Amino acid sequence: MALTVPSHPGGQPLFTVDESVAESLTDHRPVLLNLLEGFVDGGQVIRTTSDAILEHFVHEPLVTFDHDQLHDYRSRRPTMVFDANRYISVDNISVVMHKVTDPHGEQFLMLAGPEPDLKWEAMLTSLLHLIERFDVRMTVTAHGVPMAVPHTRPTTMTVHGTDPELVGDERAWFGRVEVPASLSALLEYRLGEVGRTGHGFAIHVPHYIAQAKFPSAAVAAMDSMAKVTGLALPVEELRPAMSTTMTEISNEANQSDEILRVVAELERQYDAYMERDAELPSADEIGAEFERFLRENDTDDNPPF
Repeated sequence: MALTVPSHPGGQPLFTVDESVAESLTDHRPVLLNLLEGFVDGGQVIRTTSDAILEHFVHEPLVTFDHDQLHDYRSRRPTMVFDANRYISVDNISVVMHKVTDPHGEQFLMLAGPEPDLKWEAMLTSLLHLIERFDVRMTVTAHGVPMAVPHTRPTTMTVHGTDPELVGDERAWFGRVEVPASLSALLEYRLGEVGRTGHGFAIHVPHYIAQAKFPSAAVAAMDSMAKVTGLALPVEELRPAMSTTMTEISNEANQSDEILRVVAELERQYDAYMERDAELPSADEIGAEFERFLRENDTDDNPPF
């Protein structure tokens, strides 16, 4: 039997819970991986991670959200296939919280789909309700951010969260800065307000390949999420794609002296900063990277350079 919960008294139901699936989570205290695709995701970290989990792990829908209330179709149009003289398919928008089982039998939750355009407060209220209902012990998110870092060095990240002990003494790559909100960031903030654990990883993706898939960043994200949650995530399944992509980037870079000079300068800055000799990037520099990424991020098929 499915249970529907309205977004507010007298309102339309915002989500539906599959109660038969919910029963299997009683007293389990699962982890929730929040992989909603927001407005910035350099290297397609979120989509690559959620696709890998759904492809390789057993899963079933636990909560289905009413996307008709949450999305503006004029800004996020579903893709249809037209064949000769008729429409034959439509790729409908969906926001689903899945129950997933990892290879060790550990059950966890994963929220996947596009970030809502509308009703953020109703969505946040619903998510906090579900986190309370299923007694989620930790909500973890990851996404990619374009940064002035080279692809030839180990992937770095900014670790954030509501629990200082989990964040620990991780290197801070920049200080205080104002950035546009996302629903995932607001959820982490609200979790802190109610005393629940929210944790996240902002994976630094080289700005010159931020629009293309960068599996190295998704591997770094899953490695980090696995360490903090204890889950077994499909990291190894992405390593062949990571190796292939790195080879393609290197081959293309080697065809341009200008690109090689840019990468060499980024390597110098990276190495100096890792030795704590370089200054942190300024808020203006970070903001400029965000703006550049948003201006150019109008297709998933752009080449790496």
